[in-house]
Order: sequence, then C-alpha cells, then structure tokens
Amino acid sequence: MQFNLKSMKFPSSLRALRHRSFRLFMVGQGTANTGNWIQLIATSWLIYRLSGSAWMLGLSAFALQIPMLIITPFAGVMIDRWNVRRVLFATNYVSMTQSFVMLALMASGQIEAWHVVVGNAVLGFSNAFDAPARQAMVFKLIPDRQELTNAIALNSTVMNGARFIGPMLGGLVTASYGEVWSFALNFLMRLAVVYALLASKISANVAKQSPTGIFRQLLVGVNYAYGFFPSRCALLLLAVSSFSLQSYGSLMPWFASQQFSGDSKTLGLIYSAAGLGAVCGMLYLASRTNIRGLFKLMGWHAGIASAAMLAFAFSKSLWLALPLMFLSALSMMLTAASTNTVLQSIVPDELRGRIAALYVMSFLGMSPLGSLCSGWLAEKIGSQYALAIFACIGAIAALIYALHFQRVRAEILPVYAALEIPPVEP
Repeated sequence: MQFNLKSMKFPSSLRALRHRSFRLFMVGQGTANTGNWIQLIATSWLIYRLSGSAWMLGLSAFALQIPMLIITPFAGVMIDRWNVRRVLFATNYVSMTQSFVMLALMASGQIEAWHVVVGNAVLGFSNAFDAPARQAMVFKLIPDRQELTNAIALNSTVMNGARFIGPMLGGLVTASYGEVWSFALNFLMRLAVVYALLASKISANVAKQSPTGIFRQLLVGVNYAYGFFPSRCALLLLAVSSFSLQSYGSLMPWFASQQFSGDSKTLGLIYSAAGLGAVCGMLYLASRTNIRGLFKLMGWHAGIASAAMLAFAFSKSLWLALPLMFLSALSMMLTAASTNTVLQSIVPDELRGRIAALYVMSFLGMSPLGSLCSGWLAEKIGSQYALAIFACIGAIAALIYALHFQRVRAEILPVYAALEIPPVEP
C-alpha cells in the first residue's frame, strides 16, 4: 500500500503543507536552522573559553549580526533581480565552507579567538542575503496566494522551533563531545536544505527592473515607514527593544558559567527557554483572527519583556531564571511579530519588500549594536549590571510608546476602516 501525501487532506491550519516543494523546503530550513543554533552554542562557549572576555563575546555577536543592519536592505532589493534558488545555494555553500574551516582549525589545535570573530563575520554576510532570499522563496513555492499567510506562519513556527531544539542539542553535544562536533553537525545538517533546493519545483525567476536606483527605491520605503506616525512608533519601539533586549545572547556564557555555576548544557537550557518562549508567542499570534489591537499588544509586551529581563539579571537560581527568559523571549517575539504583521497588512503592495527590509533592520539589525555595547559595558561594570541597564532602556522605550499610544490609535483607526478591517468583537 503506497502512502500518497499529495492526496492527503491537511487541516486548515496546515493547508500550505499539501505542496511537496514547500514541505521539502520547510524540512530543509528547519534542519539547517537547528544546525545553526548547535553551532551558535559552540561558538559562544568556544570564544568565552579561549578569551574569558565579555568584550570578545560581544564582538563576536556583533560580527555575526551587523550585516543584517548594513547589507540586508540592499540585499532585499537585489533579490528581486537575481535567481533566488542560486542565491540560496550560494549562501548555504558559504555557510558550509565556514563550518568546515572552523572545524579544521579546531581539529588541528590552531583555533584562536580572532578566528571565531572572523568566521562569524563571514557567516553574518551570508545570512544577510539568506534571510530575504528565504522569504522570497516561500512566495515561489506556494502557487495559491490565499495560502501564503499560512505558509509564512508555518515557516516562522519551524524556524522558532529550531531555536528551541537547537540550543539544547548544542549544549549537550558541546558538553559531551566538544565544540568540534557541533561544527561538524552543522556542516552535515546544511545538506538538508541543499537537497530540498535540488528536489523542489520552483517557479521561474522573473527579474524586476526599476528606472530608479537602489538608494532611491529604499528612500521611498523609508519615507513611507517613518512618515506615518503609527508605523514610525512601532519600528522605533522595536529597534530600541531589539537593541536592549535581543543583545542578551552575548552575555549568556558569563551567566551560565558564573551566575549559575554551569557549563555549555546550562547555556543551551537558557537559549532553549528563549526559543520555547518565541514558539509560544508565535502560536498565540497565529491564533488571532484580527490585526486590530496589535499596536496596543506590542507596547504592553515590550514592557513585560524588559521587566522579565531585569529580573533575570539578578536571579541567582537557574530554575527561576529559565521561566523569566521564557517570558522575556515570548514577549519580545510578540512585539516583533505584531510589528511585522500589522505593517505587512497596511502597507501598499509596491512597498512591501522595502518595508519588510526596514523591519528586519529594526529587529535583527539593532541587536548586534546592543551586543557590542553590552559587551563593552560588562567589561566596565560587570555582566549582571550591564544586562540590568539594558533592560531599563527597554522599559523606558515601552513607557514612551505608551505615552504616545492615543495618537497612534487615533491615526491607525481610519486606516483600518479604509481597509475594511472589522472591529474586534467583545
């Protein structure tokens, strides 16, 4: 008896999975992203073991993430002009090469802290093209535009699921077998997405040309996003929250080893608590049927994320710290995803890609600056107090947003009415 997935009826919440190419891409991306997190745990632990410096932790995180701020906006414009499948092949081959080189340096005993920083910079450059290319690929794998929303939600859930599973595996592998095996696993798990790209049927690439240059195209999107008061407030709140709260990762090796007297498994548990929180936040958002109320939700949760991170900074018990990290990550993901959802719902179609690029800059691009600053501050006053100060910055941003919320509400309601978005039922 042959099992045919194509004829299988998927529930409405999983309807995009009926497309074979999308299923392959989902499995490939989920596997590759799990490998990324395994390597990230090993990288954080490795550089802290080699240098013992919070500043080096911040610098390595900065090198990995700063391309998201500088390169991604231009990469997003260029993706429309290039073959997306080839871009993804290139980014995954670069990432595999980076893992192999780091693996060789560790196996030969020649690895130094600066090697890790340079390796992170190479991986960050690749990720700056990979992120918008992955988003563009989802659109090519789903022929029915009515299923795109479901496909995007499923893709986000899988990526955040990897954020939950990967750190736990990374902590266990690094503690049991050493960092070298974590890099080897990431190299092998990258093959899954390469296979998915080879086996998938993807619609032909149609290059889009524009009479204006890249900078002018970006400027149009910036004028729209920051000229409209509600979107300006949402993006600024997200940028400050990401700067102050998403930078916690660079300090976590110190907390795992010093605050909680643990090892790489402890570090993996902390990251996994954050990953589980992010998944739960996405599941809650996916259950909503109306975008009204998201501007209020993002303000509340920016404040909750800051308060939970402040409590985490002074927590002496790992078992108290884990639920606090879960809550902070859940609230931060709700702030970020609510911003993305509402912006993509109200933006004109011709500006959608550029607004998405500005969202990526605010969410993923600001955290490397926070990592660098928090690492420097930790060297001066200690990691515990540095994290507490950054949590307070996030809380101040949430308070300022709350003071302007009535104007945000007054200006967004006519837009909702024009788009015929119904009021939320009591």
